[in-house]
Amino acid sequence: MDSRILVVIAGPTASGKSELAVEIAEHFQTEIISADSRQCYRELSIGTAKPDATLLERIPHHFINSHSIHSPLHAGDFAAQGRMILDRIFSTRKVAVIAGGTGLYIDALIQGMDHFPTIEAHIREEANRMIREGGTEAACEFLAEKDPDHLKNVDRANPARLRRAIEVILQSGLPYSSFLNKQRSSPDFSNLLFVPEFERAKLYERINARVDRMMEAGLLDEVTRLAPFRDHQALQTVGYSELFSYLDKKTDLQTAVSLIKQHTRNYAKRQLTWFRNKGDFRFIPQADAREIIIREAEDILQ
Repeated sequence: MDSRILVVIAGPTASGKSELAVEIAEHFQTEIISADSRQCYRELSIGTAKPDATLLERIPHHFINSHSIHSPLHAGDFAAQGRMILDRIFSTRKVAVIAGGTGLYIDALIQGMDHFPTIEAHIREEANRMIREGGTEAACEFLAEKDPDHLKNVDRANPARLRRAIEVILQSGLPYSSFLNKQRSSPDFSNLLFVPEFERAKLYERINARVDRMMEAGLLDEVTRLAPFRDHQALQTVGYSELFSYLDKKTDLQTAVSLIKQHTRNYAKRQLTWFRNKGDFRFIPQADAREIIIREAEDILQ
């Protein structure tokens, strides 16, 4: 087994990944790669629950405030840039840490990405318009006709995943599924893949409390400031979409906040399902996670 180890701390939102990752990185005197498809954008702050300044000062982080919503970071870009960062970390250290809840990004970094066509601007806009005008129902109808195999596996409640498949189909004229599962490069490091978990009721309690803290910290002001860019893919996500509806007077503020909590809980459930279905991730109690991860990594290094 390769003596270089990538410790992956994955799991749902509000499960304490950021704090745990810092503790692990401090123990091994290494760095953290954030695998979160929204925390990389510098314009988004409160609504993405980025690690606070204290955590960021303790350990070097990558892919936090690293990109702009005007130049989206896709999974393939994350994989390519992340591999270069890993090569640099592993040139001087035996351990690197990745923390986040975006399973596709983690998978892309470890396994490599399928090679998709470059999407032209007018194609991207056409896919955006389909989602904007017809919602996820229209997107699923499109996939049912053009790529029923992919429709069986895609998260139908995730507009970003649906939009990506539509873009590839419109650009190439081929099913999105035809680009999947091609030959990928094998990593030259070992993986320890963990999902530290709370009991479901405790996780939901943490989610609700986090949303309340976000609102107290000024999430509504952040969303109002970003309203001119609401069509950007990065902003079509939980915490922003619900408050855009409030700003459009489609709902009241109390209802919007309740929906953020509900949709975040739904998202956390989908994240847990994704990691369970992968089969490679070990679910461990959050309370014991630090000791388990350090012990297993040190056993490999010996």
